[in-house]
Amino acid sequence: MPTLILVRHGRSTANTAGVLAGRTPGVALDERGAAQAAALPARLARIPLAVAVSSPLQRCRETLRPLLDARPGLRLETDDRINECDYGDWSGRKLAELGDDPLMEVVQQHPSAAGFPGGESIREMQARAVAAVRDWNARVEEAHGAEAVYLMCSHGDIIKSLVADALGMHLDLFQRISVEPCSVTAIRYTRLRPYLVRLGDTGDFGSLTPPDEGGSGSERDAAVGGGAGAA
Repeated sequence: MPTLILVRHGRSTANTAGVLAGRTPGVALDERGAAQAAALPARLARIPLAVAVSSPLQRCRETLRPLLDARPGLRLETDDRINECDYGDWSGRKLAELGDDPLMEVVQQHPSAAGFPGGESIREMQARAVAAVRDWNARVEEAHGAEAVYLMCSHGDIIKSLVADALGMHLDLFQRISVEPCSVTAIRYTRLRPYLVRLGDTGDFGSLTPPDEGGSGSERDAAVGGGAGAA
C-alpha cells in the first residue's frame, strides 16, 4: 500500500494573531509561513509524488503552490474530508478567551467527548479524515502501484488524528502529538498495519524506508490544534 506524506500548512495570519481560524475564509500564510512553503520543494526533492491532495482552505493551497510550481506535472486534488475541523461558534475567536470556556478542558483532556457548538465533534473530524486516507490509499495504489507516495496538505488536528489512528492510539491521547506549521509526517500503510515513518519533521526530508513487514518494526496555532505556542 502507498506511503502518505502529511504536510501541515505553513504559519498563518491567524496563528500570529492568536485566533482559532477554523474554516474562516481569507486566512493566508504570514511572511514566515510563505518562507516555510517556499522551502518545501527542496525538502521533498528526493521524494517521488504520485499526487497532491489539499484541504480546500487558502492556507493549505498557498503552502502547496511552490511545490506545484517546482513540479509542473504533479496533479493537485482537493478533498473536503481533510478540511479543518469545523469549530462552529468557536471559529474566529481569540484563543485567550476560549481558554476560559469549560469546553476547552474537555477538548484537551477528553477530546473524544468534545463537540464544538454549531460545528462538529472531534470524533467526526477523525472519522472523515481516516475515511479520506483509506479512499486515497486505494486510488493511489490502483493507479500508481503499492510503492507509490502521495501527499496531503491539511491542518494540525486532522494530522494528529490520522497519526493517532495509525498508531492505534485512543483519540483521547491525540493532544500528546505535536505537528508544527509546515512540518512533514509520513505514514507507510501496509496490508497488516501502518507504520509511522516520520513525525513532525521540519528539516530536510530523507528516506521513507519502512521496517520489514515481518520484523519488530520499530508551530502550533491553537490549544485546540496542538498547543498554544507562537511558533
